[in-house]
Amino acid sequence: MRRVVVSLFVSLDGVMEDPGGAEKSRHGGWTWPYWSDDIGKFKNQELFAGDALLLGRLTYQGFAAAWPTMKDEWGFADRMNGLPKYVATRTLKEFSWNNSHPLKGEVAEEVGKLKQQSGKDILVFGSATLVQELMRHGLVDEYRLLAYPVVLGGSRRLFGDDVAASLKLVDTQTFSKGVVALTYHTAPPPAAAEHPFKH
Repeated sequence: MRRVVVSLFVSLDGVMEDPGGAEKSRHGGWTWPYWSDDIGKFKNQELFAGDALLLGRLTYQGFAAAWPTMKDEWGFADRMNGLPKYVATRTLKEFSWNNSHPLKGEVAEEVGKLKQQSGKDILVFGSATLVQELMRHGLVDEYRLLAYPVVLGGSRRLFGDDVAASLKLVDTQTFSKGVVALTYHTAPPPAAAEHPFKH
């Protein structure tokens, strides 16, 4: 059974909107001052550990406009362009990016089918609305959150008001410019301990 792995850049206050600046939003491009080769290595290893991308419509359209013309020495762009891309959308009709496939039915049902197939990790980048939908149905197996030492204020956040999850921290990695990779698995909450301050 395959895993769904959500990998996102987030600020300390949970904002994940426009980390690279492609959307031209108010805080767009907030990750770039903290980019480093060790983050690049982390993302490269992650990409090659997966064999499919699962994307929401907006993220797909942004990626499809950018990645086909990119090149790099690590083979990251070639891998992005070659992987199967599964797109959660009810409105998009054109899928110009190589190896792209719209999900035909309800997202939860279709992703459940993908997870039943043999293969490597299914990677979710960006796609906040999709991630929240996956969370509601218990379909996310792992979260990899690259937490950046910035606070951005009012922008789109990863975790909405109507989603909840109990997570277990399984790994941390600190990069050279202060970014921290936090890896969580979904897990039941720990048993409540007796509070040291009794009323």
